[in-house]
Amino acid sequence: QVQLAESGGGLVQAGGSLRLSCAASERTFSGYDMGWSRQAPGKEREFVAAIRWSGGVTYYGDSVKGRFTISKDNAKITVYLQINDLKLEDTAVYYCAARLSTRSLVYFGDYRYWGQGTQVTVSS
Repeated sequence: QVQLAESGGGLVQAGGSLRLSCAASERTFSGYDMGWSRQAPGKEREFVAAIRWSGGVTYYGDSVKGRFTISKDNAKITVYLQINDLKLEDTAVYYCAARLSTRSLVYFGDYRYWGQGTQVTVSS
């Protein structure tokens, strides 16, 4: 069974940093691409970052390029999302996702497994 659990969200001032973590079951990690999406109040869910299961390929949404970094630690079976220079518009619930696919990382519909989400709130 695919299991994902996010952590690391919180209240941060604009300009600050956060690192989100997504703990995955061992089965999930092996061969699965991992990603992060977010949903702000009243807005559609936005896919912000993804990483190929091998770790060699990454994807970033235009709104987060240069500020977000996705990485994975196979030994800890954890995926991270480092968020720097937080902006008010980064306020959202952040979800970890997993998929088993050979298609490009931008095929977001392939992500079938989701965590419960972690809230990130950015204050001015």
